[in-house]
Amino acid sequence: MTTILVVDDDPHIREVIQFALEKAAMSVCLAQDGRQALASLDTCAVDLIVLDINMPEMDGLECCREIRKTSDVPILFLSSRDDEIDRILGLEIGGDDYVTKPFSPRELVARIKAILKRIQPKGRTESHPSHVLQAGLLRMDTEQHALWWDGQPVHLTATEFAILAQFLRQPQRVFSRDVIMDSAYQYNIHVSDRTIDSHIRHIRGKFAKVGCERVIDTLHGVGYKLSRCEAPEA
Repeated sequence: MTTILVVDDDPHIREVIQFALEKAAMSVCLAQDGRQALASLDTCAVDLIVLDINMPEMDGLECCREIRKTSDVPILFLSSRDDEIDRILGLEIGGDDYVTKPFSPRELVARIKAILKRIQPKGRTESHPSHVLQAGLLRMDTEQHALWWDGQPVHLTATEFAILAQFLRQPQRVFSRDVIMDSAYQYNIHVSDRTIDSHIRHIRGKFAKVGCERVIDTLHGVGYKLSRCEAPEA
């Protein structure tokens, strides 16, 4: 069963979300602030986190930064309508989506299902080679949500994974920021160019840690393109 960690300092909101998720046949863990959320991750295996931004003790942004140090679990932020800067920052530091308060529980569940659909393996009754994408030393299995560079695993967030999969499916294409934005974010979410640049920077940083010097090239004034993904010259 899918397990969702709900983190919010408002007990009423936690109750509303828990009811909606359990009605959708999901299991729910609850936390009232960021510190409690981090502690819950040590004892509860979760598939996604619903994380409020404005909380005492440790807010959602700081909590997200701590989670991203060790985990790529999908994070959906909750934020107030007047916190646009926080919402954009949340996506830049590793969030996969956000929902503004007040929100529709039905929409929240739909957003959660959309994120999980991008990362969960599909049924294996039929095997299609299209789920394996490869360029040079870079190999991706979209069914397993797994990624390797020269045999070494690389762990991306759900949004980062979706962006790179888009590049791998059309390796010769140059993607503008608007095209990347439309593909990575659903439900007409508007994010800044800076947010897309941050995702690309994070992807590059994670590949650099396993020895890949170039995975995505920048074409200034145009957009981004998949690199040749070959081993660096000795």
